[in-house]
Amino acid sequence: MILMFVIGLAMVLPMLHVIAQSLSDAPAINSGAVGLWPVGFTTENYHLILKDGTMWLAFRNSVIVTVAGTLINLAATASLAYPLSRPEYLYRKAALVLVLITMIFHAPLIPNYLLLKNLHMLNTLWVLIIPGAISAYNLFVMRSFFVNLPNELLDSARIDGCGEFRMIWKIVLPLSKPVMATMGIMYAVGNWNMYSQAIYYIDKRSLLLLQVRLREIVITDNMGASDITSDLINLISPEGLKMAVIVFATIPIMLVYPFLQKHFIKGMLVGSIKS
Repeated sequence: MILMFVIGLAMVLPMLHVIAQSLSDAPAINSGAVGLWPVGFTTENYHLILKDGTMWLAFRNSVIVTVAGTLINLAATASLAYPLSRPEYLYRKAALVLVLITMIFHAPLIPNYLLLKNLHMLNTLWVLIIPGAISAYNLFVMRSFFVNLPNELLDSARIDGCGEFRMIWKIVLPLSKPVMATMGIMYAVGNWNMYSQAIYYIDKRSLLLLQVRLREIVITDNMGASDITSDLINLISPEGLKMAVIVFATIPIMLVYPFLQKHFIKGMLVGSIKS
């Protein structure tokens, strides 16, 4: 318990410091007086962010990629994991070997870029969703869950005339809420934090992602100095503005966890208990 408490503090305290700095004024931040509680409380950092049209454009694009990408990820992963878990399907072992190879050997960047270019996917949001539709690791986790489903239940459904697609929709997926919630969180976090693919394959400002915009602000201080008037100079510092942007980019994905926590905990135990 002591070890877990220390690990929890190591994760929570830096986030509290970031939030405190985002709500503190420039003199307090520049003097190093901000700890875990705001000093010289101000919300001007967030007001400036909320007035930035580029930030909201990037936020919208990230939400689209996260929602659409996660749904496609779950549908594609479940569609492949289920047949690979059923002993009656032929060549499933060969397919598993091919999937395993993709975990060991990755396509180089340049051939991958040329492939996506020939598919006319560059400078579209699809280039951030389709190529990574299935994660090999998540596929094996979901397959291990499907393997543990009772065969008697599926056989009785077939005897009653239930087809494969109907059986998946009516029986398999309702029983798979824990693993679907776990995979959903993993995919959603990956899609929300997507950065390198957006840098490699997209150069349109209209398709800017939130993480790319965050990098611009944190690295280059590109927040639009024209929005900072003389009245705000004493309240806003570059560091406080950066911390506010970090909070703005982190809070939305953190809000997903409370709604899926129960299923997430069950899903993380997949394969850890054997009967």
